[in-house]
Amino acid sequence: MANTAPLARAASPDDTEITVSAAELRELRDEFERFLMEYRFGMQEVETKLGILRDEFQLVHDYNPIEHVSSRVKSPDSLVEKVQRKNIEPDFASIREHITDIAGVRVTCSFVADAYRLFDLLTAQDDIRVLTVKDYIAHPKPNGYKSLHAIVAVPVFLSSGRVEVPVEVQFRTIAMDFWASLEHKIYYKYDTNVPAELLDSLKDAADTAAELDARMERLHREIRGSREVAAPAPRALPAGRPERAIEA
Repeated sequence: MANTAPLARAASPDDTEITVSAAELRELRDEFERFLMEYRFGMQEVETKLGILRDEFQLVHDYNPIEHVSSRVKSPDSLVEKVQRKNIEPDFASIREHITDIAGVRVTCSFVADAYRLFDLLTAQDDIRVLTVKDYIAHPKPNGYKSLHAIVAVPVFLSSGRVEVPVEVQFRTIAMDFWASLEHKIYYKYDTNVPAELLDSLKDAADTAAELDARMERLHREIRGSREVAAPAPRALPAGRPERAIEA
């Protein structure tokens, strides 16, 4: 018997009509969901590791370096838009190779030292592999943006075997997060064409936020005194590993 499943029709960029059966659409949907599933599991693995560090710090050191953790997996629409913008081949292998921020975790810390401390503790774990690091805290963007970005490969164990999933992890303070949220809203409102005077004000606000971070950290150290947990220096990438900028 012939396949009588309903058909979907769409126009390609050259106006050629493309006919896709419902079964083919379901297969594409399922394959896309399986692809994103790995990134969701990788994101959850990182969240679990951060949760363990948070609870252990609270119990052992009577101090919680993590104020808030948020996470997301790019939506299909956002992923398709980035594939088109970056001119990437629209197949899963190319997307996996060229887009490393499909899964993202943002860690909001109390202080700058906590951002580096948590980065060090997370990347020191022997099942985490550091792919790239970009330190916008030590080297802010020209507009004043500050955050510590890392792409890490996390093992995920599926019924079909082990897969390594890249996850972008961002570490920033409360002040940095507040500034970044405001900047995002302004850029969205002006469709990226922000007036020069607003850009200058944003840069001034970033400098003020950095000064506030420094003052609050000094106060924190004075209050805690000898109970303060020493902050290790950030882990360096292995020699010979090329560092490249992470997409914003």
